[in-house]
Amino acid sequence: MRFAPMLAPVVPLVALLCACSGEPQPAASRPAEAAAPAAAPSPPPVVPVPVPADARSVKEENDLYEFEYSYPAAAASIPALKALLDKDLDARKAELLKMAKEGRAEAKKSDFPYNPYSRTVHWEVVTDLPGWLSMSTIVGEYFGGAHPNYVFETLLWDRTTNRRYDPADLFVSPAALDKAIRAPFCAEFDRQRAKKREGWEPSGEIPEFSGCIAPTEQTIILGSSHGKAFNRIGVLVPPYAAGPYAEGDYDVTVPVTDAVLATVKPEYRPLFSVR
Repeated sequence: MRFAPMLAPVVPLVALLCACSGEPQPAASRPAEAAAPAAAPSPPPVVPVPVPADARSVKEENDLYEFEYSYPAAAASIPALKALLDKDLDARKAELLKMAKEGRAEAKKSDFPYNPYSRTVHWEVVTDLPGWLSMSTIVGEYFGGAHPNYVFETLLWDRTTNRRYDPADLFVSPAALDKAIRAPFCAEFDRQRAKKREGWEPSGEIPEFSGCIAPTEQTIILGSSHGKAFNRIGVLVPPYAAGPYAEGDYDVTVPVTDAVLATVKPEYRPLFSVR
């Protein structure tokens, strides 16, 4: 499963104040013991203040292209990360515009109908630790082919150094991490693939469609079940990487074990815990 952000329950402020205070009510605020008021007014309803899911959300649609890009408040609260994402938004939109103009011109030249190109990027929080923010996104694109396609991307931000990292940067090497998670990854991956295929087996012409694949050649995301340290690793596999387009993507989660912890660079080991 794709890791979902851990959300704390919303508790009304009044309830918190009452729960934290052991003092009795002032005498003036206590009801008279002789009789209750004839018609006490009902208290106004508590209306929670909505928290926007996206701190910035852009959506444009016209005859040339369709473009969507968003990122959450957790990212917007970090100025350097917000600037990086805003720059990424502008760059992806500019590239889409250029490609769409070229595609429309080529379609007109070849006397083919032109279907608007599209690109969607929606960043979501995977895990928000005290010093680190882990996010992922599906990048959906359509450039005039038979159908749209999509890939996964990940972003790991260190609040202390104000730097973006790739999750692989925290390990001694991709090969070491691959060796540590390959067995549990392949077991879960094969289980999911068998369920999707329901007995169907592809021919051996494309080895990746029948055998296991290297997990570290896919998109790696770091997650947490308790919000204190990274204790699980996600492997996101897009269409075509392990099966035909119609089969869709795969989302495999494996726990951080002692074997995995041994592959983490010493300076980053305090960020991980064995699950």
